[in-house]
Amino acid sequence: MEAKTERSELTLQAIVDTALQMAIDEGLESLSIGELAKRLALSKSGVFSRVGSREALQLAVIQEYDRRFLQAVFTPAMREPRGLPRLNAIMQLWIKRAGDLAQGNGCLYCAGAFEYDDREGPVREQLLDGVQRWRGALRRTVQQAIEAGHLADDVDPIQLVFEMDALFTGLLRDARFLRDPQAPARAWTAWQRLVRASQPQ
Repeated sequence: MEAKTERSELTLQAIVDTALQMAIDEGLESLSIGELAKRLALSKSGVFSRVGSREALQLAVIQEYDRRFLQAVFTPAMREPRGLPRLNAIMQLWIKRAGDLAQGNGCLYCAGAFEYDDREGPVREQLLDGVQRWRGALRRTVQQAIEAGHLADDVDPIQLVFEMDALFTGLLRDARFLRDPQAPARAWTAWQRLVRASQPQ
């Protein structure tokens, strides 16, 4: 029984892994039980029995993306001291991940925001929750940098997070659509300018 459960869990992980890559490459709306079954050489009923509906699959994919994104960007940065060192580490990891085309690390938050900006429902809400939690983590990190004296007291954390996110969106377009190999370096230069403008005078 235990071996069967392990096989089932492995199959579920393979389904979510494949679906996540499909969503990054083609969008969340591209996901279908039939296409996943074909790609994994499984029956449709085998996929359905593990993930349920197409919407449940989309939600599972977003949750897996959340987990991987935080694991790649936020968790390693937490090893750095609070304040600007941690904020810089977040930006370095974020920029590196966005600029690494070979890993297929497209941003589901950005792509999903455009895909679901005018839709309602659980998928949009799940995406929105991930984006808001990420922005909340950034705001807390900015606030810590202000409290540490690394950034000026009058810095507005909400405004700075908006500018960080806008910088990242521009990086994604230039790195992935324009295929500019200098995009990550340009993004880091832009971040350094933001930091200098935000430091105590």
